[in-house]
Amino acid sequence: MSKRARSSNPHVLIIVQNLPVPLDRRVWLECQALIARGYRVSVICPKGPGDPSREHIDGVDIYKYAPAREAKGLLGFIWEFAYSWVRTALLSLAVRRNARFDILQACNPPDTYWLLALLWRPSGVRFVFDHHDLNPELFISRFGQPRGLLKSLEYRGLLWLERRTFQAADRIISTNESYRAIAIRRGHRKPEEVTVVRSGPDTTSMRPIYPETPRAANGINLVYLGIMGPQDGVDQVLLVVDELVHRRGRTNVTATLLGFGDCLEDLKRQSTERGLDKHVTFTGRVDRVQIAEHLSRADIGLCPDLKTPLNDLSTMNKTMEYMAYGLPAVSFDLQETLVSGGDTMLYVPSGDITAFADAVETLIDNPQLRMRLGKDARTRVSTLLDWRPQSAAYVSVFDDLTGLPTVAPELAAADTRPVADVDPQGRRYVNVDDPEEFDRYLVERSTSAERSTR
Repeated sequence: MSKRARSSNPHVLIIVQNLPVPLDRRVWLECQALIARGYRVSVICPKGPGDPSREHIDGVDIYKYAPAREAKGLLGFIWEFAYSWVRTALLSLAVRRNARFDILQACNPPDTYWLLALLWRPSGVRFVFDHHDLNPELFISRFGQPRGLLKSLEYRGLLWLERRTFQAADRIISTNESYRAIAIRRGHRKPEEVTVVRSGPDTTSMRPIYPETPRAANGINLVYLGIMGPQDGVDQVLLVVDELVHRRGRTNVTATLLGFGDCLEDLKRQSTERGLDKHVTFTGRVDRVQIAEHLSRADIGLCPDLKTPLNDLSTMNKTMEYMAYGLPAVSFDLQETLVSGGDTMLYVPSGDITAFADAVETLIDNPQLRMRLGKDARTRVSTLLDWRPQSAAYVSVFDDLTGLPTVAPELAAADTRPVADVDPQGRRYVNVDDPEEFDRYLVERSTSAERSTR
């Protein structure tokens, strides 16, 4: 690295294609961890609705481009990837005009930015691959095992892109041990070159609030938070609600579905066809303010992701977000969800709607169980899965590449910020560190729902 780069704070450029920043919670936490360590950080990502082309938020320079049209079919996906790649490459030149960057971090999907990293390598730029998704497994999960020449070529192409990304990276960051094993086995990387950084929430800020909108005293509210794509199983939520409302007479059950994705309009149509429009609410895209409001007044979180080659090995952010808000949850029995949730959730066989509805009914009818699981979930996520120790592991990758002295993990993970009593919107946080107050909040949430079952 040049003397110029070493004489000032190292500059990291982060590339994200599938979500805007700061909406992408993991990437935003990464940005803040680097800023706190003294790095300069820039981000290139697509625009969200109403977003400007340039933003400077909390020390991060964000460069945004208009996203490609919704992709349909193979040619559509090729166009989307090519368009996004070119726009990103051009914006990387704009970043460079403002300030030299020393490290480029690419977050997949897609696995295409290894080529941009190679183009910047002669300028001394190092490449970190932040491995968010298993694209070959995603292909199989959506289309099944490849049959025929075209599908086989598509699948092999994804494996080739993934392999090139693994090979081009100076270091790899994996979201869990399953992904790390694939980077070592399929990517032929040395174990010391692959660091696990789980997508844990910052539980000092992601915690229950006393919501502005009072929760209904005569209903049970189920909640789903996440992307609504073909692989996310959100249609399973509609099947569960249909079972509870129309077959079991639980007419007081409602479901709030937070998020957006390719399947949103189709899910709305399915809800109408099943006569669920009075019971199901689709919010569309939500920010952290809305998430806190909804999760703080919900009764039960839903994890409807079916067991597929992708989902089984992936860490679901929604799982840990429910836990952060002290929500009991029901999930299909996915390998990595079991790792995240431990014994603080109820698990049922993948695709078994009857068993899923049974588990939801068990929680509806047992407020004490809801309280215990919610409390245990909050304890587990704040002690074992919190972002602070993950941020120490994350920053250590960049310290190693730039030659900065590594901070002791216990010091890097320490949080010296004062714990706020209210959130930025003025809503009062539940003091989860005060057992009496947290118990009182959980009792009020649970007994309000209990009254509705009588």
